[in-house]
Amino acid sequence: MKSEPSCPRCGRLVQPPGLWSSAWQCDAHGPVAPLQEVRVPGTLALETLLLRAQVPVWIPWPLPSGWVVTGFAEAGDERSGALATAVALSGPGPLGGVGEVVIVAEDPGVGLGTRLAGLEGTDPGQGFDSGAPGTKLRHDGHEIALWSLELGRDRAVYTGEALSFWLWLVFADADTGMLICEFTALRDLRGINDGDVTFEPPYGALSPFLAQVLAPQKESG
Repeated sequence: MKSEPSCPRCGRLVQPPGLWSSAWQCDAHGPVAPLQEVRVPGTLALETLLLRAQVPVWIPWPLPSGWVVTGFAEAGDERSGALATAVALSGPGPLGGVGEVVIVAEDPGVGLGTRLAGLEGTDPGQGFDSGAPGTKLRHDGHEIALWSLELGRDRAVYTGEALSFWLWLVFADADTGMLICEFTALRDLRGINDGDVTFEPPYGALSPFLAQVLAPQKESG
């Protein structure tokens, strides 16, 4: 059964547009871009996301050895298109076991990145970029500066701005964040059909981190 749209910030189910409002409504956060059901990784899921994406669909390329794409998510509706996209990847962790990362691109104000990062609000917070960036990635010949947010041991978070949209890299757990040194460049998957029809990322099973963090919140009582 398909999940109902939910709030990208808190996971509450949202009310569809009606007579008095053209926006989806969250009881806690007001008008929001509705978060759609997490998509199981695969060619069809990616093609569907690319048709809707109004923001980049980022993937680190080349991928670290053994890493695969493990899920997609988006916030937006049929009218707006996807105003936020998330691509999950999984692979060998730097200290053993399985590591995960989710890369988010979003319009300001959506709040999908902060939810995955475990933050309140819809942005990284004032002064997050006051010091030197923690790392820089390249895209199309340009450098993208990313700042590390110190948030605890359950995840490592890097954030910045790329192509006028928020960019988030959320690693689970924090030790997996050491792999940021293996991420040298980002590729926008919206361009994979521009003369490069043979490109297709490798896929794995659905990301537990993405599915758990973005699961809709059930009504209490």
